[in-house]
Parts: sequence; C-alpha cells; structure tokens
Amino acid sequence: MRPDLSRRGLLAAVLAALAAPRPAAADGASLRPDGDAAWLVLPGAASGPWRLVAEARPARLVLSLPRHEWEGPRALAGAGPVRALRWEPRARRLVLDLHGPVAAPDVGREGGALVLSIRPGPGAAFARMAGPGRPIAQGSGAAPTARPVVVLDPGHGGKDPGAIGATGTQEKRIVLAAAQEMKRRLEAGGKCRVLLTRTRDVFVPLAGRVEFARRNRAALFVSIHADSAPGARGASVYTLSETASDSLSAALARRENAADAAGGLNLPTVPAEVQRILLSLVRQETRQGSVRLANMTVGALRPRVALLPNTHRQAAFAVLKAPDIPSMLVEIGFLSSRADEAQLKRPEHRALVATALAGAVEDYLVRPGLGVASVG
Repeated sequence: MRPDLSRRGLLAAVLAALAAPRPAAADGASLRPDGDAAWLVLPGAASGPWRLVAEARPARLVLSLPRHEWEGPRALAGAGPVRALRWEPRARRLVLDLHGPVAAPDVGREGGALVLSIRPGPGAAFARMAGPGRPIAQGSGAAPTARPVVVLDPGHGGKDPGAIGATGTQEKRIVLAAAQEMKRRLEAGGKCRVLLTRTRDVFVPLAGRVEFARRNRAALFVSIHADSAPGARGASVYTLSETASDSLSAALARRENAADAAGGLNLPTVPAEVQRILLSLVRQETRQGSVRLANMTVGALRPRVALLPNTHRQAAFAVLKAPDIPSMLVEIGFLSSRADEAQLKRPEHRALVATALAGAVEDYLVRPGLGVASVG
C-alpha cells in the first residue's frame, strides 16, 4: 500500500468500487418506481448539454438533449408521478407526462448517465417552476460540483402512527412537520440537497428507509421521532451501538425495530475475510462520523430546548445500520410527556428545533472531522 494513502482514502476507494453502477443495458433509458417517486436513468445523456423545464398545461417535464443519440423504444410506461414518457426525435427532447404537480427533480449523474428523481409536489410551487423561460436545471456535459445529500427520515407513517400523546397527538404527523421544516431550513442554506424518506402519510419499512439513503448516496441520515417513555421529557440524540447505553435507549430501540422486520445489509458478495475487513473499516469510519454529528447536534439543541439527561445515547436502532452513512436518531421530545406534547404541537417550537438540527447538520458538512469529544 502506498504510504500516502490514508485510511479515509482507502475507505472512499473501496466504497466507490462497490457503488460503481453496472453497465447500462443496450436499450438505454429506464424509468422505475420508488415509493411515491420515480427514477429516470438516461445512459450517455450526462456527457452532452441538456436542459430541463416544466410545463403546467398539461403538467409535464421536458428534457432537451440536443446531442443525445437515443437508443431503445421511443415510449416507456409510467412510474410514480410520471404517467408516460416519450422521445421526440425531431425536437430531440424527452417528454414526461405527469399525473399532477411534482417538486423540482433532483438531477445527478452516474458515470455518463443522467439520473432524475421525480416526486409529487405542491401545485403552487409547480406553477411557479413552470413559468416561461425558467429552466429547472441545465448542464453542459461537464461534471457538476455535487452538493452532499442529506436524508431526513420522519418516523412511522400510514398504518403505523407511532406514539400517541394524551390529547391524541400522533407522532407520525408531528415528525413529518418537523422534518419538512428542517428541509426548508437546510435548502435555504444551500449547502446540501435534502430528501425525505416519506413526504406524506405513508408506511415505509425500516429497511426501505436505510436503502433509500444508500441508493441516494446520502452523506448523512437523520431519523426524527417523538416517542413515548414513562417519565421522560426533552430532546435526545441516539447513535448506533449493538449494546445500548441504558435501559431507556434499549427499550426505544426495541419498540422502533418492532415496527417491521429490518432487513440485513445489502453488500456485494465477496469472500468472507474480505467482507469482514471491509465492514470493519466502513463501520468504524461511519460510527466516528455519527458520534461527531450527534455531539454537534446536542451542542446546537442545548441553548434552545429542554434536553433529556445524558442527551447523547446509544442503541441498536435498525434505521441507523447503514454501514457507510453517518446516522443519528433524534427524539425531538416525548409525546408521553404532556409538557413535550404541548410544545411539539406548536409550529414555532418545531421551527426552533428544526433550526438547531439544521445548524448542526450544516456545521458537520463544513467540518466533518471536528466535534466535541463527548457530550452528556
């Protein structure tokens, strides 16, 4: 091994090799569902100029590819918010007919492929996005400077309401509102792209939340909860450990993990010894990052909101088990506490919490190698 190749550099190289996309199929474009969203992959399209616009009547996205050589069928069946897709060879553009309004798509590249993530969005925002002469995004074919992706995970949803407060407040609704507020704060800061594991009241399996973050190559994963625990009050932060730091952390992890069966890690098949070394390297680096993020978060929360004693705790939460993504679970309060429930129902309090969490995330992204040694 070259003496100047750091452990972080080795880790990055190994992860890049594992995450390298498979060769594109000869028939070109693919459109596949992803929960309530859709992924569009266009092999070769990232190497030339492109321009993406929205049109409101009818609702559709139009991707101009003036130098792209289209391969495969000129029409594809829809997925998620996309009703149908067709290639118009004379205009050299791809038209995505929509079921309704969508949020501004996240656009990235995988090698030479252009990749779009398309999700439902509010009608008013889509109407603004569809204004004349306003491209949503465009590229010249040069490699873009990618902003890191932060995945926010509002806990529970759909058939799983989570904790229910004394006045009937449902955890799934409180944490979705908090995550949406945190997303707005982070996007306003411009330091990262933000994705939510769910944007509405739907059930998402625990393993699906982790896989969503890994599929989007997230730099950070933040799961947001407001659980129930007798006598507990205040915000707290949890990172992964197979041995819980205390009985409360162990009980919370058991309750959250019981929401469904969390799948194992989906790593490529490699010899057992190579896998053992790889996982050890990846997990060590990831857990160090998780602890730094948690320490920064506690420091950001402390002057703003009430905290649970020994605020940074550890337990084996299934949603924290991505081997290559620094992750934390934040209890923004406990709905079993009448005082916490009353605060969490107030938008201004949730905004206060979201501001603190967003600040900690931004601080970590700017200074990923720094953090308080230990925070109680």
